[in-house]
Amino acid sequence: MTPMGSPFGSMVDLARTRAAEGAEELLYTFLEDGERPGDALTYGEVDRMARAVAAALQRWRLEGERALLLCPPGPDFIAAFFGCLYAGVVAVPAYPPHPARPQRAFPRLQAIAEDATPSVVLSSRALLRAAATIVRGVPGLGKSRWLAMEDVEAGAAENWREPDVTPETLAFLQYTSGSTADPKGVMVRHGNLLSNLASMEAVQEPEAPRVGVSWLPVYHDMGLIEGVLSPLYGRYTAYLMAPTAFMQRPRRWLEAITRYRGTNSGAPNFAWDLCSRRIPRAQREGLDLRSWRTAYNGSEPIRADTLQRFAAAFRDQGFAWRAVFPVYGLAEATLVVTSDRQSDPPVLRQVDPDALGRDRWIERAATELSQPRVSCGRPLPGVTVLIVDPDTRTVAGSDEIGEIWVSGPSVAAGYWNRPEDSEVAFGAYLADTGAGPYLRTGDLGIMRDGRLYVTGRRKDLIIIRGSKYYPQDLELTVEDAHAAVRRGCVAAFAIETPSGEAVVVVAEIEHQRCGSSRPPVATPDIAPAVRDAVARQHGIRLHALALLAPGAVPKTTSGKLRRQATRMAYLAGELVPQAALAGLTSAPHAS
Repeated sequence: MTPMGSPFGSMVDLARTRAAEGAEELLYTFLEDGERPGDALTYGEVDRMARAVAAALQRWRLEGERALLLCPPGPDFIAAFFGCLYAGVVAVPAYPPHPARPQRAFPRLQAIAEDATPSVVLSSRALLRAAATIVRGVPGLGKSRWLAMEDVEAGAAENWREPDVTPETLAFLQYTSGSTADPKGVMVRHGNLLSNLASMEAVQEPEAPRVGVSWLPVYHDMGLIEGVLSPLYGRYTAYLMAPTAFMQRPRRWLEAITRYRGTNSGAPNFAWDLCSRRIPRAQREGLDLRSWRTAYNGSEPIRADTLQRFAAAFRDQGFAWRAVFPVYGLAEATLVVTSDRQSDPPVLRQVDPDALGRDRWIERAATELSQPRVSCGRPLPGVTVLIVDPDTRTVAGSDEIGEIWVSGPSVAAGYWNRPEDSEVAFGAYLADTGAGPYLRTGDLGIMRDGRLYVTGRRKDLIIIRGSKYYPQDLELTVEDAHAAVRRGCVAAFAIETPSGEAVVVVAEIEHQRCGSSRPPVATPDIAPAVRDAVARQHGIRLHALALLAPGAVPKTTSGKLRRQATRMAYLAGELVPQAALAGLTSAPHAS
């Protein structure tokens, strides 16, 4: 494959070129606790660290093998990831076990270890000391070597040999955020990365100075590619912090943008909502967001009300509506599929929800019953997006909702060690013309005026008496129904009952009404308010409503809602309301 629009032959070529152009230029600064500047790396230092780690891997003759990366965010991860690239080793980023609660990570790590069969684990000395405990919980790592990044000698860089890396060479496996038992490793090649980075670069303002700020997990595609690799490609400095620093105190994200005049920074939708809720007006004083030009929102459904609420909350701090930058993408396409150009303002359309239930897109004037939908922009250069009827595999009509199919040089090679799954997802062809292959994303949407609007996920679609409902629409209604419901912590799904499919909603209640130090405030009006709102706006009678304590609804390590996991936990009886909430939980209705 030829990387679309990129002058580089591999990621190694890119990193080596940048080091030659400006070895002393600052590339990454890591913020300790999300605030104080800590370790800083120049282009030259990244190159030297990568060569040293690569030399160690080459000494073990691991070219083409897999390396599991269990490094905390910081210089160790950078050294491990680029070291793999420089050695021709396939990197497998994974969330490292928390020292105090390592067992929580074991099921997912075991699934990844069994699938990827890594020959080596790249980690830190701190985690290496716990290796025996980890191997007991993750037996799939029993035969893997372990190497702590602190034990790699700097002088080893002189022993590095440039590997035979081409655009077709696998760079890393990005394991999806699916169920714990069945994560799939997306095979991302050097050419896929370079194509996506070049296309992302093409939508930026030319010659405009940039500064990146990111707290996103580097073990996931958005944090790794947008937060770490884009600054390398675009040649600008990035300030990075651990995800926990943001989650503990969301203001740190905006403080970093203020302090370092960040221009490029973003996060999934839940983080925007978290900032609006957790940073009160008094704490917004002192923030200056005028430099923020590319505020991207992606990786999960984008809500118009979230964007509008954030823009209104931080207007006095200089945040501009035109900076909102919705994007659509997925790991199977490396990262970004569609986005607007930096100079384009965000586009919202009001649509008829009843028409959406019939797989039709009908725009209408804004009313209480219309639903705003956010444009995710236009396909990136070199990317083709089709809207396809998933049953007939023909292109859908101009006003029909269909499955989003994608083709282009950023589309990955498939799933590691899963030829059947790869054929289904990456080998789709149109039934009438034979055009293809395309990536079947599993997402539903429509193209209007050249822009993509994502309406939902096909497997999450709820069908009641022949009518279709998108779970995120029901979840938004529930969140708006009562102030006690936590935003971004509601899951709606269908279950089978003797009378057919029925809808269940699981919702967390805010801390002030459900705290661990004292019993929650008795608010018996929550369940009736939720049921009435859902019935009024969607014509649905909820089968059951479970009100839970904060943190009970399953999410991925990147903070995304796991509806199918929530559904399985509910059916297994694992989502038990806190004692003080049990009386507020609405039992199943007879269907």
